Amino acid sequence: MSERPLVAVVAMAMNGVIGREGEMPWRLKSDLKRYRQLTMGKPMIMGRKTLVSIGRVLDGRDSVVLSRGRELPFEGAHLADTAESAVAIADDLAGRRGAEEIAVVGGAEIYRLFLDRLVRLHVTHVEAEPEGDARFPPIDPRVWRLVRLDPALTGPGDSAPTRYALYERRA
Repeated sequence: MSERPLVAVVAMAMNGVIGREGEMPWRLKSDLKRYRQLTMGKPMIMGRKTLVSIGRVLDGRDSVVLSRGRELPFEGAHLADTAESAVAIADDLAGRRGAEEIAVVGGAEIYRLFLDRLVRLHVTHVEAEPEGDARFPPIDPRVWRLVRLDPALTGPGDSAPTRYALYERRA
């Protein structure tokens, strides 16, 4: 069990799609800035495919990769073979960095695996319905309370409008 809360950071289409063939099915330059703000200085738990889709270990953050494999695609990432070891590694890294929380950043299997442990969801709702092969689990209003919803925004370099939502687990 982690000393620090686990929070999800995800961009999700109206139909629940978060990915297609290892890529995001949209281009959201403005959301990448939000992602950076939400994850900077924190350990991020992710699957191997998510790290591959990012293309590198991100600066100012620790990448804890939960994978059945024994090799990581990029130097500097931390390998975990169970959810418990991923949380333990991330918690240790958070302690070293002084981070107050651990970000769970995908993909679909990782979100499902940690859903019951998450205390907050930082969701960018993408106002589109692309085809895809990876989906975020449904956000059950009996479990999650919407505490913030920003109006739709589209910035330069965005292929669809988005709304940012913050959900907190109900007591």
